[in-house]
Amino acid sequence: MDTLFTVLHVVAAVFIVGPMAILPMTAMRAVRAGNGAQVAVLAKSTMIFSWLSLLVVVFGFGIMGMSEYDISISTPWILWSLILWAVATIINLALVVPTMRKAASALADGEANERSGYPAIAAGSGLSTILLIAVVVLMVWKP
Repeated sequence: MDTLFTVLHVVAAVFIVGPMAILPMTAMRAVRAGNGAQVAVLAKSTMIFSWLSLLVVVFGFGIMGMSEYDISISTPWILWSLILWAVATIINLALVVPTMRKAASALADGEANERSGYPAIAAGSGLSTILLIAVVVLMVWKP
């Protein structure tokens, strides 16, 4: 059973957290191109993938519960991974997605130029991605 949870955890990390980190970067390209409809779709997709990333955590708890080693939520690399993931997810949901929605609306109304929301999307998604990379490092390194 632990092998199943490990596979689910890694597959979910790749196919859910990966798009969660990459889609906002695609949205920045759409903002530069002035494509409001595409930005709106990418905002919705980013929100969905951000919420779905909770599955990675659930599968991780499953692995932790079945582990032969003495690990728990208070194990430093697990605790820091959870904190960094939570911060990255909050940044996506509280900053990146709303900014993408505003940019999409402004672009659709023709009221915005190509830089509408671009700096905030870039900063938020960049920081979120760096935090998610740190989580991967902690998961592999296990200091």
